[in-house]
Amino acid sequence: MILDLDRFLTTERPHWDSLERGLAILEKGGSLDLAATQQFWADYERAAAALIKLSTFTAEPKTREHLERLVARAYAELHEDRAGGRSASPWTALGTWLAKGFPRTFRRHWTAFQISFAVTLLGALFGIFALVLDPGSRSVTMAFGHEQQTPSQRVAQEEASGGVRGGASGATFAAFLMQNNLKVSILALALGMTCGVGTLIVLFHNGVILGAVAMDYIQDGQSAFLAGWILPHGSIELPAILIAGQAGLLLGHALLGRASREPLADRLRTLTPDLISLLSGVALMLVWAGIVEGTFSQWHEPALPYAVKIAFGVVELAALITYLSLAGRRKDADS
Repeated sequence: MILDLDRFLTTERPHWDSLERGLAILEKGGSLDLAATQQFWADYERAAAALIKLSTFTAEPKTREHLERLVARAYAELHEDRAGGRSASPWTALGTWLAKGFPRTFRRHWTAFQISFAVTLLGALFGIFALVLDPGSRSVTMAFGHEQQTPSQRVAQEEASGGVRGGASGATFAAFLMQNNLKVSILALALGMTCGVGTLIVLFHNGVILGAVAMDYIQDGQSAFLAGWILPHGSIELPAILIAGQAGLLLGHALLGRASREPLADRLRTLTPDLISLLSGVALMLVWAGIVEGTFSQWHEPALPYAVKIAFGVVELAALITYLSLAGRRKDADS
């Protein structure tokens, strides 16, 4: 067997170290979140494959013995029945992921989120300046029928009826919004396959629409309606789309593989748990945003004061920022 031992050890040792860290937590009675569990399994498979290669190589007996013990310990942890024959509840796993896994994954890739936010903001500024410098551009930069009437006309129409959507109509509208927003988010992630270029275009385009619509309402003196309409659902929906963009940019970076010597397959395998975690979080956020947008966001004065809607959106945004910033930061005592 021809094996570049030095290169092999340099490439594989970080995965063994990662497996060792996971074992240190499990052997002390701690637990791993969803992303860490998937990484633990990937490291175990890689260590087992490395052991097979080293078993036919006469050099490095100490390394082989160390790897044998490491793989044996990992096997014991993976197949040990800690709950007396009963598997951990799926609800427990979901709770652990919500409390720790998702926010930790988000923070681990903070730079990608900053880029996602910056590109969307750049698009919003473009939409604002396009409308200010060329009012006729609203027919291009607007979306969802906003170009067909002025903000004042829409506000008068909504306030005349209170904007209330109830019963089956409200549920249908909420379902439509969830589906539409989820499509946009999946598209932002999937276009990461274009090395991130498509993701950047989606984020910029969404920013243009947001900026143009916002400026249109502000120029028409309808800022209170705008804030009361956007904030209740937008405080969750917009961050969700930004996180989807974050995931798409991560995928694009993995495909480019800059500053990494790992093969593409290994880079994607390592990143997949984080992409799944981010997209799952986005899906849950959009379900909530769709429900709010299909109901609460559609209630306007005089049925519901705008101050109440704005306060609701601000509280949502503050809660989301606190959750993503702080949840899961405290280490388990056992780890």
